[in-house]
Amino acid sequence: MNFEDSPQEAEYRARVRRWIEANAPDLGPLSAEERRNWHPRHKEIARQWQATKADAGYACISWPKERGGAGGSAIEEAIFNQEEARAGVQFTYFMTGLHMLLPALMEHSTDAASLAQVAPAVRGDTIWCQLFSEPASGSDSAGVRCAAVREGDGWRINGQKVWNSGAQAADFGMLVARTDPDRPKHKGLTVFWLDMKTPGVEVRPIRMMSGDNELNEVFLTDVFIPDNQRIGDVDGGWKVVISTLMNERAALGSGTGLNWRDVMKLAASVPSWEGTALDDPAFREWLADYYVQSEAIRLTSFRTLTSLSKGQAPGPESSGGKLLWANTTQAMTSQALDLLDHFGLVDDPDMAAAGGAFQHRFMWAPGLRLGGGTDEIMKNIIAERVLGLPGDIRVDKTVPFREIPSGR
Repeated sequence: MNFEDSPQEAEYRARVRRWIEANAPDLGPLSAEERRNWHPRHKEIARQWQATKADAGYACISWPKERGGAGGSAIEEAIFNQEEARAGVQFTYFMTGLHMLLPALMEHSTDAASLAQVAPAVRGDTIWCQLFSEPASGSDSAGVRCAAVREGDGWRINGQKVWNSGAQAADFGMLVARTDPDRPKHKGLTVFWLDMKTPGVEVRPIRMMSGDNELNEVFLTDVFIPDNQRIGDVDGGWKVVISTLMNERAALGSGTGLNWRDVMKLAASVPSWEGTALDDPAFREWLADYYVQSEAIRLTSFRTLTSLSKGQAPGPESSGGKLLWANTTQAMTSQALDLLDHFGLVDDPDMAAAGGAFQHRFMWAPGLRLGGGTDEIMKNIIAERVLGLPGDIRVDKTVPFREIPSGR
């Protein structure tokens, strides 16, 4: 596989780079605290940047124009994303909606009112959250107990969701619910979208050890959802769930946030017996290994890009990228704090090196190995769907859901 740009791609990359340099938001005036996700000023800058991209045809480049995209190619979108990340102006507020949920909505829904929600999200006018995981079904996405019961021209929803990223600021959510407990667990699910301001929806932020409240619990009490907000067939929600999870792992598997360049910059500022930590042979050996792993993530993401460019859904290779990224991020931030020695304990953004970014990421990194599927789930997918190894024994696969022991 040739990873070099074609002449046309190189010209597009140069044009994109010039546009980003001329239009990228200036984060310089922001304090270290204001640079963190979900701070109001940071979020508003991200929203304005999304709108600027949309106006110039650089938001969701490969999506159809009638959905707010630019009608371009997956390769063009990948090039823009790479240049955006290179310039340090890649925000994550819209990742759940634009990279995970709305592609599944467009794939599985033909309802005009539902599809009308897409274009505002492309402009950054709305934020979406994912309402899949539950207290009793984290990595088991088919173990959903949140119940949806037919009522007139809609559905009455009762249940609880948890670990919902960005729900505290989301305008809309995509929800999976159990519509037929008498069928096996993968067969009786249905997916809906809902306005997060619907009566009966309560969001309770979860305070994380990093100090953030990005994760949330969401309680649904007698929530009514019209049937035209259903995505896909009744009891056919597993197809929508799979589409979403594949998109999620493809998005996570490409890697975001701090990288080897940031570690090099940090090491160059830390004194050591050799001069700086960057001159230390042992650190340089570790850095070389980390760079190789980072390249593996980047090149693996090209497999996903190849699938997308052919009009195919992301495949199981994205699980490998996600597994690598989660583990290397945790190892990288641990190494960075070791470099800082006792000063690594200081996470005050006004005092800590790099505005406390490595401390913050270190406290946040363990969640990467859980969100989007645990390490164990990713390894199972790779073993079964990539290597063709025998699958795990699943004794509940054909059992009606209501007959599965709940442990209560």
